[in-house]
Amino acid sequence: MTNFFENKTVAIAGGSGFIGTNYILELLERGANIITHTHSRPLQVEDGRVQVVGSLDLENLDDCYKLTRDADYVIHAGGRICHPASVPTDIQVSIQNIKVTGNLLEASYKSGVKGFLDLNSSTGYPDIREPLEENEFWTDEPHVKYYGYGWMRRYREKLMEHVSRFTDMKIALARGTAIYGPHDNFDLSTCHVVPALIKRVLSGEDPFEVWGSPDVVRDFLYVRDVVNACLLVLEKGESMRPYNVGSGEAVTVGDIVNAILKATGQTPEVFYNSTRPTTIPFRMVSTKRLENELGFERKYSFEEGIKETVRWYKENN
Repeated sequence: MTNFFENKTVAIAGGSGFIGTNYILELLERGANIITHTHSRPLQVEDGRVQVVGSLDLENLDDCYKLTRDADYVIHAGGRICHPASVPTDIQVSIQNIKVTGNLLEASYKSGVKGFLDLNSSTGYPDIREPLEENEFWTDEPHVKYYGYGWMRRYREKLMEHVSRFTDMKIALARGTAIYGPHDNFDLSTCHVVPALIKRVLSGEDPFEVWGSPDVVRDFLYVRDVVNACLLVLEKGESMRPYNVGSGEAVTVGDIVNAILKATGQTPEVFYNSTRPTTIPFRMVSTKRLENELGFERKYSFEEGIKETVRWYKENN
């Protein structure tokens, strides 16, 4: 079996972040030459095989050239994140993400990069309460809680479509759902639901308050499966053809809490506070295109992924 990435030079934008860190770990196992950078925080991976080109600001086009100029492939995992509670009103995160994406695309095609991989977000989809297929992305407005953020995610794809019209650079387009796993952000002021619940459970909270309803549905995929799926899209997917990257399974907030309690061995009294703010009540994607066209198979069940995440958090915090 050939290893597509062996001896390829891959530049990873955002290599010190959650997804970027896991890209680095996977690509090192596959024998790739890694180029990445720092900016607001240090790398989480210490490995002499990783070339760090310095502290780069991806909002600066010249800095993006420094990252991409020697790369065969570029993986976009940069950009700011915000707490889910601030998604409906945060304007700056959208502006920054568009600028970074545009800079990286321009630097990549002008550097002669062969392929560009972007992991976009399912927040761009409309509010459809069934597994979403890729061709439904543009059929209606994003959910009201994701409106501005969701349109930013849509415009990222329009930027990529624009570039695809005047360059032969392959543009690999994945649309991710809810991602969790080792190296995630566990800062309660900015993190998402799984790391927040793990940290709070292990801190001994009892009684344990959970915002919203236990019946809220999300589509979770463990980060190593996400990375493998995205690399498969880069290797074998059709340029500018979107592929949903998810589990294709409905996981409720109640399922998340139960899995975390089982993995941690904690037994607090749990109560759900439906008066606290939440976002969309149902989000799930169809993964048929990824599986049928590219042959993707996930390796971790939700419960297995939660166990691995809890283990990593205990060992590193």
